Amino acid sequence: MIRVAVNGFGTIGRRVADAITLQDDMLVVGIAKTSPDYIAKLASVKYRIFVPDQKFMKEFEDKGIKVEGSVENMIEEAEVVVDATPEGVGEKNLAIYKKKGVRAVFQGGEEADVAETSFNAYANYDSALGKNYVRVVSCNTTGLARTVSTLRDSIGVSKIYATLVRRATDQNDSKKGPINAVEPSLSFPSHHGPDLQTVIGNIPVDTVAVKVPTTLMHVHVVNVDLQKETNSSKVIDLFSEKRRIFVTTGKDGKSSTAQIMDYARELGRPRGDLFEIAVWKESIKVSGTRLNFVQAVHQESDVVPENVDAIRAMFELSDREGSIERTDRSLGIKGGMQ
Repeated sequence: MIRVAVNGFGTIGRRVADAITLQDDMLVVGIAKTSPDYIAKLASVKYRIFVPDQKFMKEFEDKGIKVEGSVENMIEEAEVVVDATPEGVGEKNLAIYKKKGVRAVFQGGEEADVAETSFNAYANYDSALGKNYVRVVSCNTTGLARTVSTLRDSIGVSKIYATLVRRATDQNDSKKGPINAVEPSLSFPSHHGPDLQTVIGNIPVDTVAVKVPTTLMHVHVVNVDLQKETNSSKVIDLFSEKRRIFVTTGKDGKSSTAQIMDYARELGRPRGDLFEIAVWKESIKVSGTRLNFVQAVHQESDVVPENVDAIRAMFELSDREGSIERTDRSLGIKGGMQ
């Protein structure tokens, strides 16, 4: 059993911790929180709680939340830390992990150079084998990497163009916007293009991102130049074969992100999470070597299985297909046509 500490218990951290508890080869030794809020109270029922240092302990215990010790105490019990702290904090934590001799998985909010490799299970699983520090790419990059690497491996990809329509913030965040505005990125490509290249190689990528006032999902409008001609049916089949992609249709009512997320809730997943990338069947169009499609990304959960697979790769517990199979089975990820 690989002993895992989760440093940061926000949107991603809590989901990753729950996913790790479902694995038969991993164990959560504790989670770290900085605020004795309702999330900490709920977490204390399932997990041992650790805090940054001694000064936080009284605040937690005054709220009736038992604290096991400091983050450093937690790290000393672990073989690997999933760092799910806010953007930029992971880089500062790296020195602590190195000092303690513990491995770490970082999230996509960190710069790529925080780790030895960036990671996506479909795109470059083997790059993380035996590594000490691995960065799981962001939710948007994960979504693009899954579909693009599927095309890369089966047909070949010459260039990628993607417009990312981004949600403004997560559903539990009332402090961010925009509220009554559309906010475009003003650089080309947006940071998502170079980030995607960290896991798919040096395929040319052009991306632009637009932030809109919704909290449900991201939507990607993707155009791909393929290396050889194919047809829409072949692409549909390729996507349907991947469990972390599901091909859906607007004809049965799933014509927007609102219906996609409602569908996810009806599946009975915890928190209504959708680990898969949803691709609309009607949008998949091929003309010669040009492919167009539209996909939706649940930003709160799509990176969760990647964190689990990254740990297995780092400890060389499994090859790519074996790890993906175990993770998907534990999380109920089925993909296909839905």
